Amino acid sequence: MELILSLGIGVLTGSGVWLLLRPRTFQVIIGLCLLSYAVNLFIFSTGGLRTGAAAILQRGEAGTLANYADPLPQALTLTAIVISFATTALLLVVLLASRGLTGTDHVDGRERDR
Repeated sequence: MELILSLGIGVLTGSGVWLLLRPRTFQVIIGLCLLSYAVNLFIFSTGGLRTGAAAILQRGEAGTLANYADPLPQALTLTAIVISFATTALLLVVLLASRGLTGTDHVDGRERDR
């Protein structure tokens, strides 16, 4: 399971970095989204991957992290999802304003000479 998760995080990170280096602003925004997904998966995986374990404590049982997943990375991931949603919305508004002012969607504001 860890190998699949690591490969998924690596693919998301690589794709996000590749899209960040593209000249169009929409591709840059999608790259930032992919990078935020990769970071969220990484933070979520630091809490430990537990399958088949009970979600809550049983009566009279002492809770240890050996038996349960750590809830802090889950809370951090949820917060990061909300922040990345707001950031993506802001970047899309800036993209639309920039396209309206310059007439192009290139990052530097100029089309390449052909």
